[in-house]
Amino acid sequence: MREIIRELNPVLRGWGNYFRSGNATDKFNQIDRYVRMRLLRVMSRRGGQRRPNFRWDDWPHTRLVEEHGLHKLLGTIRYPGGSHAA
Repeated sequence: MREIIRELNPVLRGWGNYFRSGNATDKFNQIDRYVRMRLLRVMSRRGGQRRPNFRWDDWPHTRLVEEHGLHKLLGTIRYPGGSHAA
């Protein structure tokens, strides 16, 4: 799993850096959910077999980020023009 995340992170970082200026919150959230789903699917089928007792709820996105170093897109958006404080 760590090897997959190590190969995936540069792609996520590059994509995130390119599209982070502007309103990409919804898309970043969708991509984060999709990446989590695909990683968990890989984990649930290790060894080419389905693991009947694999619990998806045991692997929230924050656990993949904190324990395995997965890059999280949501929260990296920078709006052009700085802050608009009154």
